[in-house]
Amino acid sequence: MLHKPINIWKGLLLMAVFMIIGLSAIAQQVATGSWNILQVKYKTSKNFYTFFEAQLRSLKFYDHFHYYEYKGGFTYRLYNNLSATLGAGSYQTFAEGGDFVRPKNNDEFRIWPQLMLTQNIGRLKIEQRYRAELRFTSNGYRNRFRYRLGLSYPFGKPDNEIRPYVLQASNELFFTDREPYFERNRILVALGRKLSDIVSVQIGYVHQFDYRINDETGRDFFQTGLYFDLHK
Repeated sequence: MLHKPINIWKGLLLMAVFMIIGLSAIAQQVATGSWNILQVKYKTSKNFYTFFEAQLRSLKFYDHFHYYEYKGGFTYRLYNNLSATLGAGSYQTFAEGGDFVRPKNNDEFRIWPQLMLTQNIGRLKIEQRYRAELRFTSNGYRNRFRYRLGLSYPFGKPDNEIRPYVLQASNELFFTDREPYFERNRILVALGRKLSDIVSVQIGYVHQFDYRINDETGRDFFQTGLYFDLHK
């Protein structure tokens, strides 16, 4: 009796979906928070785009909302594998115990230059992101430096040379110029789906460990994202 060959990409997709559904169920049991992203990019040329992003986070599963941010900026591609970004935004962290509990833990305006270096090995894309943050907080001025290593792998039947699904993983380290210097570690695993030429969605899971920080506390988060890529 002959059997049809197993489609490995469908298998990977089903595994990822069941994993994230399971994580979301666990999230509701162990008070894992929610992390929601809305991002809009507007590309005006081959090498230049502007962006806007808003985030809303909660310490429990869509309850005890304690943080929001909105930011914008522009990115210019210097070379095929190197781009530079300048961004700025508002970052607001509230106390624990409910929705937007005052007084705030932190009221911050932030400016951040960034470099992104990419490399492709087959379909696997490797990203290295270097960001410096100039932080004007309610507790005084601070500097912070971030390094993120990310991997992404697109899969599925291509449509106009674009594959509809992407698996992503990243690890980001946060440092300051004050002792003890190391501040935070953030790990993400996610599954993305391109719905059209301009709309994509993402679901994932974030684990965040804080060693020395006085605003947002370390948590696990169930992440959802909605992304728009617009073109002139």
